[in-house]
Formats: sequence, structure tokens, C-alpha cells
Amino acid sequence: MNRYLLDTNIALAYLRGHALYQQIEKEHQLAGPDAAVLISVVTKAELLSIGVQNQWGEKKMTTLTGLLNKLIILDINEADRALMEAYSQIDAFSQGKLAEKPLGQTSRNMGKNDLWIAATAHVTHSTLITTDGDFDHLHGQFINLIKYKVPAANS
Repeated sequence: MNRYLLDTNIALAYLRGHALYQQIEKEHQLAGPDAAVLISVVTKAELLSIGVQNQWGEKKMTTLTGLLNKLIILDINEADRALMEAYSQIDAFSQGKLAEKPLGQTSRNMGKNDLWIAATAHVTHSTLITTDGDFDHLHGQFINLIKYKVPAANS
């Protein structure tokens, strides 16, 4: 079973009907029986916030609900020691302060939501699919990353 964790920008590509999502779905057979497609509860919250801020209508919110119903949504639970440990390790690593695993470059300030998403990918052994360069330094260290180019604005 292949596990894929979608970053918020990939879920947005789906909602916009962008060819990027269709490409990702085809290349990784996301609709196939051997794929588990996940998102962090952080991504769910970001999507809902974007919908409110942009005053999405009923149709687009229904599309969002349909997407959320198709995905496995992973919660943040303070009792999940592995998730808490992954968050702290990834944050320390990104700041170049993880003694047993040096960053080897200048520190990387990651947004807190991105830290949760990366920690979720790490703990679930999922491949993170994104267009966001903020995860690049984690590839091969904490997560497996598939990064796509940012879609053109008029696409």
C-alpha cells in the first residue's frame, strides 16, 4: 500500500479542477486500490479557512466536503507521542539545532502548520506531495517528498 499525504496546495489544485491534480492522480494512481490518500487536520482547517476568507459559495464548499469525505484525515492528538516527537525533531533539525542530525545549511524557518504536516508525513510513513519548497530540506532526512512545480495562475 502506497501512502500519500497531500499538502494544502495539492488539495487546492483538486478543488480548482487544475490539471496538476489530474497529473498527480494519474502518476501515483491515487484513485487505485493500492493508494491511501491522507491529509493532516491542519490541511483541512487551512482549506476551510480559505473557503471562508474567499467566500466560497455552496457549490465549492460542497466540492470541498466531497474531497474531505474521500480522504483519510489525520488528527493531532497530544497523546500521540510519536507525532509530538516528530514535530520537535523536525523543528530542531530545521533550526540546525538537532545534535545527532546536523542540517548542513543555514536554518530554515518553517511555518507551524508545515511542521505539523511534515510530522504527520513522517509518523505515517507517507510520501508528502506538495508544490511548497519549505519541505525540501526534510527530504531523505525525515520524509519522502514529491514536489511539483507551482501551477500557472491562469491555468
